[in-house]
Amino acid sequence: MYSIINCGGKQHKVIPGDKILVNKLSLEVGEEFESDQVLAHKPEKGSIQIGHPLLKQATYKAKVERSFKDKKIIVFKKKRRKNYRRKNGHRQDLMEVSIVSINLGV
Repeated sequence: MYSIINCGGKQHKVIPGDKILVNKLSLEVGEEFESDQVLAHKPEKGSIQIGHPLLKQATYKAKVERSFKDKKIIVFKKKRRKNYRRKNGHRQDLMEVSIVSINLGV
């Protein structure tokens, strides 16, 4: 059994108990939230249910586990023979979210 959800602008294949990394949300650590962004669900037995674009009355509950910054990446720009070089670094703000439950509303 698994579901495909939309969280933080990205799609994730999850089961209850999974931990996923998403871009930082406007939530505090330890806070639970509920969303209706369930795109598809595959039960243990039976065929997959696909929403158009979302499954009706399906929701998921999640809890924010921690908030942190990802490892640093280097952004380097260069134009050859023009003496142009720019070096920047970037660290993305991330959150670790654990999926508590998935409710199909049936």
